[in-house]
Amino acid sequence: MAFATDCIHAGQEPDPTTGAVVVPIYQTSTYVQQGIGQHKGYEYGRTHNPTRRALEKNLAALEKGADAYCYASGMAATNAVLSMMKPGQRVVVSDNVYGGTHRLFTKVLAHYGVAFAFLDTTDPAAFDREAGSFDMLWIETPTNPLMKVCDIGALAAVAHRRPAVLVVDNTFMSPFFQRPIELGADIVVHSTTKFLNGHSDSVGGVAVVKEKAHAEWLQYYQNAAGAILSPFDSWLTLRGTKTLAVRMPRHEENGRRVAAHLRGDERVRKVYWPGFTDHPGHEVHKRQASGFGALISFDLGSRESADRLLRAVRLCSLGESLGGVETLISHPATMTHAGYTPAERQALGIGDGLVRISVGCEDAEDLIADLDRGLSAI
Repeated sequence: MAFATDCIHAGQEPDPTTGAVVVPIYQTSTYVQQGIGQHKGYEYGRTHNPTRRALEKNLAALEKGADAYCYASGMAATNAVLSMMKPGQRVVVSDNVYGGTHRLFTKVLAHYGVAFAFLDTTDPAAFDREAGSFDMLWIETPTNPLMKVCDIGALAAVAHRRPAVLVVDNTFMSPFFQRPIELGADIVVHSTTKFLNGHSDSVGGVAVVKEKAHAEWLQYYQNAAGAILSPFDSWLTLRGTKTLAVRMPRHEENGRRVAAHLRGDERVRKVYWPGFTDHPGHEVHKRQASGFGALISFDLGSRESADRLLRAVRLCSLGESLGGVETLISHPATMTHAGYTPAERQALGIGDGLVRISVGCEDAEDLIADLDRGLSAI
């Protein structure tokens, strides 16, 4: 089936009992069994839920994976994937990743004997020479918040020569624009909170896998650790994916117009958006994705200027998260990347004047006018 058709139908057969077109919310903790060892595939809510399973089948189809497993948040999905690692194993990570990922790896999982190294993954050949041996490679592309682009196919080849598992956080692009498994990735993770849900009313995460062995472990871990996605959150995300193919083109078109406007304003020092032809990695991104997305970062030079803009905008909502139909604007240094030390942020180029915007589905002219209001306050 085509992508838009899968968004609406994959994993979502009409309810066999009533014929309901929308998958019901199976809000139950347990299931009646007919006798010892006799059940209809469902035993307990932590282990199985029909609404969650429908979402997992839907997301596996959208990412062209073999299977998918949903968790209570994007970080829970990340933690589930990292549970595959054993003490003494080494994980190499893109040097610019979401602050929550960096925090989990360095402040929590490192205590359990897993080694982490943060390296530049934008040049696959240089990375291959410098990385040494590793068991997992974790990348974002584009990265959060500097929009660095990684060549998924080339890095898959580098990882598989080790051999190692390549994991791609595809939250920024969604499977509408980019499908890493088709490019060689082994596992794809998302915060379903973001574009997949699309309405800022659910928190969740998913890991989509290519290999049966990975599927078996992630399903086992999902049940054993118990950080499951609730039936209601599963239903909300299923509702969101139905319109993914409709929403994403609008997000990108608005993003394109906002990025161009910001770049043309002399009050903005620099704009980071992979759709610009002179953006580092533009050609790589163009080759591996069908669009450039709606995430833009721009540098205003100082924390004071960023604060003035963020206080002055009205339509753009200052808050954590991204990917909703409403435009969200944030300050990475004090929000998504506050867990990095000032020195680490400086080394990466995440200055106090950096602002990130997730462009929503409003009228683009209204968004531009709102940003102009903010820029006028600087």
